[in-house]
Amino acid sequence: MISILVVSHGDFAKSLIQTAEMIAGKQNQVGWVSLAANDGVTSLSTKVKATLGKFPKDAQTLILADLWGGSPFNVSAQIVAENPESMALIAGVNLPILLEAYMARNSTLTELVNKINEISDDSIRQFTLPTDDDDLGDDL
Repeated sequence: MISILVVSHGDFAKSLIQTAEMIAGKQNQVGWVSLAANDGVTSLSTKVKATLGKFPKDAQTLILADLWGGSPFNVSAQIVAENPESMALIAGVNLPILLEAYMARNSTLTELVNKINEISDDSIRQFTLPTDDDDLGDDL
């Protein structure tokens, strides 16, 4: 099973995992790390490495970061660069992506990353009112 680590600014990672647990139940090999206002890159790196150390040594790991280019992403990218065979990093985590990761985590890391990339465009959508030409029936 692929381990999953969510890394974010503030309490977003913790809240995201707690929310996902309401839908999918408690998950094994899932962790979170939050960048606090008083954290620097060094303390964040220490927290990420400590959390990764709680996962099984032979498990592949997917890291989901909140924002491309932010400190949580940059610290995670350095760690993934040191372990490219066993780790992957995706930025822009949201609830649909995390839930998809939960459902597909028994696949290979490459398959899981490809699946998340496939569904990522559909994870953010605008609601629009149907027109008279739409055949939605009673879907709303």
